[in-house]
Amino acid sequence: MKATLSSLLTALVIILAGCTSGQTVSIKDLRVEMKENPVGIGVSQPRFMWKISSGSPDLTQTSYQIQVAESPDNLKNGKELLWDSGEVKSDESILIPYGGNPLQSRKQYYWRIKANTNQGSTDWSPINTWSMTLLNPSDWKATWIGENNLSNPGETKEGKTRLAARYLRKEFVADKPIQRAVLYISGLGFSESYINGKPVSEDIFAPGPSWYPNRVYYNVYDVTDLLSKDKNTIGVALGNGRYFAMRDRQETLPSLLAQLEIEYADGSQTVIVSDTSWKVTSKGPIIANNEFDGEEYDARLELSGWNKNGFDDSKWLTADVMTTPAGKLTVQSNPNLRIQEEIKPVSITERPDGKYIIDMGQNMVGRLAVSLKGKKDQPVTMKFAELLKEDGSLYLANLRSANVTDIYTPARDGQFSWEPIFVYHGFRFVEISGLDYKPELSAFTGKVIYDKMKTTGKFETSNPLVNQIYKNAYWGIRGNYRGMPTDCPQRDERHGWLGDRVTGAYGEAFIFNNALLYNKWLQDIEDSQSPEGSISDVSPRYWTIYNDDVTWPAAYFYVANLLYRQFGDKSAIIRHYPSMKRWMQHIQQTAMQDYIIVKDTYGDWCMPPESQELIHSQDPARKTDGAILSTTMYYSLLNMMSEFARLSGQENDITAYQELAAKMKEAYNAKYF
Repeated sequence: MKATLSSLLTALVIILAGCTSGQTVSIKDLRVEMKENPVGIGVSQPRFMWKISSGSPDLTQTSYQIQVAESPDNLKNGKELLWDSGEVKSDESILIPYGGNPLQSRKQYYWRIKANTNQGSTDWSPINTWSMTLLNPSDWKATWIGENNLSNPGETKEGKTRLAARYLRKEFVADKPIQRAVLYISGLGFSESYINGKPVSEDIFAPGPSWYPNRVYYNVYDVTDLLSKDKNTIGVALGNGRYFAMRDRQETLPSLLAQLEIEYADGSQTVIVSDTSWKVTSKGPIIANNEFDGEEYDARLELSGWNKNGFDDSKWLTADVMTTPAGKLTVQSNPNLRIQEEIKPVSITERPDGKYIIDMGQNMVGRLAVSLKGKKDQPVTMKFAELLKEDGSLYLANLRSANVTDIYTPARDGQFSWEPIFVYHGFRFVEISGLDYKPELSAFTGKVIYDKMKTTGKFETSNPLVNQIYKNAYWGIRGNYRGMPTDCPQRDERHGWLGDRVTGAYGEAFIFNNALLYNKWLQDIEDSQSPEGSISDVSPRYWTIYNDDVTWPAAYFYVANLLYRQFGDKSAIIRHYPSMKRWMQHIQQTAMQDYIIVKDTYGDWCMPPESQELIHSQDPARKTDGAILSTTMYYSLLNMMSEFARLSGQENDITAYQELAAKMKEAYNAKYF
């Protein structure tokens, strides 16, 4: 019996050994600066990351080797390498910085990685690539252009601003075989770009929002496949975005900066830049576009073929040279917004007044695409809302001054298909007027729009109510990812309020890979900081609110901390440490008395009450002493800054943070306990 058992065990060991030896480890999911094969990297030392795959558990990397070259052939042959890390004994595989020869503007680079693990060695990974952007201001030869006046009926820079979209175009010739073509472009506020009539990208609302006096973003696209060997046309439509914003007086008009660099197979180059050789018009179909109020499209003014070769632009104007924005021109590192999902309505109800209410069945953020039958010159109006009144009409009170209305005017009788391009709405219900028939459900498609990012987590329980709460949060969070994390997508606000993200951002990172968005937003916060060190309650600073509260600016610190805890990225902490330190000192000097922070603005903002009417109650018995909130938050930030100082190599600051925290703790306990 013992012999039989021994034989069985021996056989089992042999089988298991055979299974293990058959397992292979491999490299996958290569990333540069958290992106796959990115175009237009703007840092001098890009960071690499990868994953190792194995069929067995308990996998540990023991070393890695990275190689970088200017061509795939050099990389395969191991020749003329720009960087060979050699074998590095490390289990790190996240954000490993490039350590080779200096990288150059525009250049495309290739890299691969192999690793050793406790389960064996990987082969070299597939070759991946990235390209650099224009690293030096002198690399730019383009000029900011646009139409520098208000020339259409009803346009205004005051109050509820109104302005038509701008259309710009340039024809050019590429007369040799093309090796590579890259477009560097910033269209403020929003741009839609085309080459030979085809969209340059699926990006929408590009570039990302910023505080324009301090920073202006541009995007980089590889457009090689869009060019023809002969005549070509580049066309750009400009929407208002936040550059020509929705309320207050506006001094800036939409502007374009574009530089198309074409490399030919023979090594020569052509550069097409935005300048006064371009043509421009504002006499196109988008007669108004405003993030709060909606988009108006007059099909009678359509410019058929305006972004293709051979279009007659003789009646267009010569492009004006526009004032150069004051902000630093910076390549955008976070992805733009995309259409991420499409949904269909669940019902259509006719109202007594002949209007129709479309129910999308889901509160969503995005826009509505329609395919309808219209009458020439008779506008079809679409008004958006999240709720209905008891009588079935739209509930609009929560939208305040936002008109949230899209209007399409047909050029002829019959079928038309349309969706806006420069606005979005937060809505479930749509009121349609201007139709003389009841449309089918199939005539409407909801385009769900938010920042391009992966959903990386999921939560589900056996409780339907809990699942619905999670679903509501999921839709609400992603609907407010708009190049900045906003407070709401529907009313006349839609700002990056800091307080909303103090507690929310960390939880979001369990569901979304939002690292690039929040890295960008931290830069918005620093860009909005006042010379005195105060941090704006809203970033980008589209509303000027410097309350010197503590709980709202704390988001600056908490978001940087989440990037380190959730994504292993401490670069934001290091980059923003001086700005954070300046704010800490500012609050200590202006709001601290006897080691208690005495200033607070928002208190228990929107604390859940017993009834809705009590949300903004001013009853002192219902309000927490502001000093309690500010002091405890500042104390938590002192502890956080001690860790940030260590991570940033600023160890000399740690003692001061710890000593101040101890004094605050003693004073707080003496006062309140």
